[in-house]
Amino acid sequence: MGKLSLIVLIEASLMAAFAVILDLLPSIKLSPSISISISMVPIFILAFRRGFKASLLAGFVWGILQIALGDAWIATPVQMVIEYFIAFAFIGFAGLFAKRIQGSLRDNRTSNAVIWVIIATFVGSLARYVWHFIAGFIFFAEYAPKGMSPVLFSLIANGSTMLGSAILCSIVLVLIIITTPRLIQLKMVDRGIDRKAS
Repeated sequence: MGKLSLIVLIEASLMAAFAVILDLLPSIKLSPSISISISMVPIFILAFRRGFKASLLAGFVWGILQIALGDAWIATPVQMVIEYFIAFAFIGFAGLFAKRIQGSLRDNRTSNAVIWVIIATFVGSLARYVWHFIAGFIFFAEYAPKGMSPVLFSLIANGSTMLGSAILCSIVLVLIIITTPRLIQLKMVDRGIDRKAS
C-alpha cells in the first residue's frame, strides 16, 4: 500500500471535518431509527478525486471525530469499532471508481461521469450500511418492535437510511458534476499525486 502525499492527507482531513459539519445540520428524520442526510458528500468527492485509500482514511477520521465530539451512539467497544471505525471507513469503496470518473470528466463525457458517480455513491453507501445493519441486529435487538425479527428491523431501518442517503447524496453530487466539475476533476498538475494516492 503506497504512501499518501501530504496534499492528499490534508485534503482527506478537511473532507472529514466538512462531513462532521454537514452531519451537524438537521437531517430528514423518517423515524427515530431512520435519518437521511448529505453528510457523506465530502467523502464521496474525495473518493472521486483521490481514489480508494484517501477516502478510506477520510471516512475513518470522520468516525473518530464523531466519537471525539460526543456525536456517537456507543453501546459496547465492539459496536463502536464496527459502526464508527469500520463502517465510516468503508465509504471509501466509492473510490474504486475514481479512475473511471476522472477519465469521463477528462474526455468531456459528462453523462458517463454522472452514471459512474451514481454507481460509486451507491456502492460506498452500501459498503457503509452493511456494517450498520450487522451492528443493528447484534447490539440493538431490543429496539425492534414486539414480534419483529431484529434482523428484519435492522434491515428496514438501515436499508431505508442507506437508500435515502444514497439518493440524496447522488442528487447533490450529480449537480456538482454538472455545474462545478472542477470540484471533482483533478488538474493536470495533480494527476501524478492521484496515481500515488490511488
